[in-house]
Amino acid sequence: MSDTAEHGEERNAADSAEQRRERRTAAYRGAQRILARPGHRATLRERLAVLDEAADLYDLDEPVDVYGNRIVEVLEERVAGLLGKEAAAFFPTGTMAQQIALRCWAGRTGDTTVALHGLSHPELHERNAFSTVSGLRPVRVTSEPRLPTADEIRGFEEPFGALMLELPLRDAGFVLPSWEELSEVVEAARERDAVVHFDGARLWECTPHFGRPLDEIAGLADSVYVSFYKSLDGYSGAALAGPKTLVDEAKTWRHRYGGMVAHQFPAVLSALAGLEQKLPRLPEYVAHARVVAAALREGFAAAGLPWARVHPEEPHTHEFQVWLPYDPQVLEDAAVRQAEETKTYLFSGFWERGGPGLAFTEVSVRAEGLEWTADDVRAALRDFVERLPGGVGDVSS
Repeated sequence: MSDTAEHGEERNAADSAEQRRERRTAAYRGAQRILARPGHRATLRERLAVLDEAADLYDLDEPVDVYGNRIVEVLEERVAGLLGKEAAAFFPTGTMAQQIALRCWAGRTGDTTVALHGLSHPELHERNAFSTVSGLRPVRVTSEPRLPTADEIRGFEEPFGALMLELPLRDAGFVLPSWEELSEVVEAARERDAVVHFDGARLWECTPHFGRPLDEIAGLADSVYVSFYKSLDGYSGAALAGPKTLVDEAKTWRHRYGGMVAHQFPAVLSALAGLEQKLPRLPEYVAHARVVAAALREGFAAAGLPWARVHPEEPHTHEFQVWLPYDPQVLEDAAVRQAEETKTYLFSGFWERGGPGLAFTEVSVRAEGLEWTADDVRAALRDFVERLPGGVGDVSS
């Protein structure tokens, strides 16, 4: 094949991908029934509306923040209080916050080795930033689709200065250990004289599963990172919480990493809005996600699909995975056609290949999903399955 022909195929593939993206976007915006509308998929106008009630959150006649003071410090104090830590620091990204936290701990322990899960965010989504940028040495305790066990921590074959635990573990299906298991893992790390850091990007929604308040959960760890733009729908940003001495040092490194932003009040106001408006509703979302997941399980069983899974069967948070025995493009097309023709977008997330003839998508249940009954979910699923190749079966209750 000539170079010209190869480039032509690449352009056609790029055009096709762009057309699919535009079609998904149009279907999403036109949908009248959907399980979640996260902030990162909203329009600029919709995102600006987050600040419509900003005057109720903070005195807007106060001066703007300059390099991390004023309103930024208000948010930091709020987060430290929620997590039961001495102090907290605001960061523009979680990637920066966690690198800095762990390099600060490495300076204290004298060990740059960070034990973590093979499916953790730094391993899969940060382009080897721990080692490339921060001089850390990540080692994988396990790659099983669950959090590490206490026995795995105790039996790991080499020393490590810090243990990082992602709660929940997103790429394994937003899974969590039990409270007892988590406590035992932390104790096992302590026995090895390691510090414990929680990647709590989605820690906010873990309280129903653990049956504990945020400060008690965070209290197991020496330091905790939380995100403001995921479950809380803030514009951006993260916080690192822990001992004051650690946070003070982290602020110094934040400056060195280029994270000392002149004005951050839009992101901070949106974070305060998330803490005020979204955080109290997360337990409700988690409870209803379990209703949705149960209805999907029942519907798939009734449809008689040869292999279909909802994982975890009972979600640990308000998000979970659905696995189906089809090519991702087939599933995406069925989902988009359903939205275009019925204005119901049951599976609005991306479908990713999970193996030969197997794909999965992430399902999130938020305020919009609370309107769905189990019967609504089963009816939408019946319609979706009928759009698949050979899709037949009765998925009514």
